[in-house]
Amino acid sequence: MFSGMMMPIMINMSTINYALTATIGGILAVTRGLDIGGLASFLQYSRQFGRPINELSSQVNSLQAALAGAERVFEMMDQLPEPTDEENAITLSKVNGDVRFENVTFGYGPEKVILHDINLSVKPGNKIAFVGSTGAGKTTIINLLPRFYDIQSGKITIDGIDIKDVSRESLRKSMAIVLQDTHLFTGTVMENIRYGRLTATDAEVVNAAELANAHSFITRMPKGYQTVLDGDGSNLSQGQRQLLNIARATVAEAPILILDEATSSIDTRTEKLIEQGMDTLMQGKTTFVIAHRLSTVQNANEIIVLEFGNIIERGSHTDLMSKKGKYYQLYTGQFS
Repeated sequence: MFSGMMMPIMINMSTINYALTATIGGILAVTRGLDIGGLASFLQYSRQFGRPINELSSQVNSLQAALAGAERVFEMMDQLPEPTDEENAITLSKVNGDVRFENVTFGYGPEKVILHDINLSVKPGNKIAFVGSTGAGKTTIINLLPRFYDIQSGKITIDGIDIKDVSRESLRKSMAIVLQDTHLFTGTVMENIRYGRLTATDAEVVNAAELANAHSFITRMPKGYQTVLDGDGSNLSQGQRQLLNIARATVAEAPILILDEATSSIDTRTEKLIEQGMDTLMQGKTTFVIAHRLSTVQNANEIIVLEFGNIIERGSHTDLMSKKGKYYQLYTGQFS
């Protein structure tokens, strides 16, 4: 805001200065005999004086951007590295996907608690959906599962093993995550999908793309799966980038699947196309879904409604609609 204000303020001040010089000079020319040549010189000096100031003010925007960038760089440099695993950390091998949250309380700082006494029990192969208004704590719960943050109190277990006793690498290898923001790399389409599991064969990559309904648009590209993507997939639409992310999660073959607004960047028609593929992807996997489009979570085994970090409702779509509580308000508000 400050950067945007500087340029017009300085131009207006320069214009006012020019107008005052002309007015006062005109009065002096009439009353005190100031010659016209002297007045013209003063006006020219006034314009020349204001020009470099205007040019400096136009650079304020760049200066502000540079300062903001430097602040982010130093903030990143000041970040502490992720804590190392315990010496006797367990390596997860065969994960069934039995996930439990027991009295979990978490806050990003001691002064602000985000989640309050969360209790969840998710059986292997079940689909759990989190709904609620923005800031309710849905994404925070998802971030705790792969230990992007450690909880202050309570316990999170996978197959009965506390995740604090598990190595982060093996824990995260057991999960496939599709986030709201897409992240692709400079390389071929094949390489970007294979990033989910580097040992995947070409046939497995193609099969994953077919499950995610990305195969059709990939084959229409100039070189198909060998088409090189620009940085972060800038030569693709947002929906296509998200489909590639979903294909990457498919090829990972992880027993736990996390979808954080995975279809937020996909139009309704494309969303319908991938529903069948997503259902196939979820079969046999413990799935956590965050969705603002409530139509995508109706078939979940359990829907968790969050409000200010607390679970206020839980149950199937039919049960929650019959209660006519918060979920009913969200659902009817979306489709009314």
